[in-house]
Amino acid sequence: MPRPRKPTSEIIIQLGPPTLRPELDAGHAHDSLVCGVDEAGRGPLAGPVVAAAVILPVCPPGSTDAPPWCAGINDSKKLTAAARDTLFDAIRANARVGVGISTVEEIDTVNILQATFLAMRRAVEALAADGGPAPLTALVDGNQRPPGLPCPRIATLVSGDALSLSIAAASIIAKVTRDRLMADLALSHPGYGWERNAGYGTAEHRDAIKILGVTPAHRRTFAPISEQLALNL
Repeated sequence: MPRPRKPTSEIIIQLGPPTLRPELDAGHAHDSLVCGVDEAGRGPLAGPVVAAAVILPVCPPGSTDAPPWCAGINDSKKLTAAARDTLFDAIRANARVGVGISTVEEIDTVNILQATFLAMRRAVEALAADGGPAPLTALVDGNQRPPGLPCPRIATLVSGDALSLSIAAASIIAKVTRDRLMADLALSHPGYGWERNAGYGTAEHRDAIKILGVTPAHRRTFAPISEQLALNL
């Protein structure tokens, strides 16, 4: 079994879209799989937080190039909604994907950071659903290591969705999954504009909270919601 190179904390300067360099540096191979992990929805006032874990196909011997279907994969925030939808389907069809969700109740119980870690743990665990081998290394976007992540090796990567192709793919899966969940929630709670703002604290959303009130899908521990609830006492 090849020995993966130990991930380092060195600053990586990279121009252009994310690449497979972080995965290859971590030893991505058939017997040493690397997954990228990212989340969507830490900041909104409503809805769950969603995480995704993605294992990209291993490069053929002698190659370091990503497969052609990966063209366009980037930090989800840099892509249009249409581009995200197209890439979401391509990633789902060609890579191994796990999704984890932490509910509003969990966010309010353990706080948003711990709920995010929980969603990431669930996402990596979900990779086992296809019966394939578990990843040996997780590349996690950001600078905090999620506790309990079921991987022997964990490396954090600041701005990872702009550097690592698998983290960027995970950012797309997490973002599209959450946006679709919020669009569904908007049907049950019309008037807040969640199909447009995904639960973030836009002026439209904040005005609707004042007029329509707080719903079960709102995060009660977030200041704008707790303040509105206090006004209603």
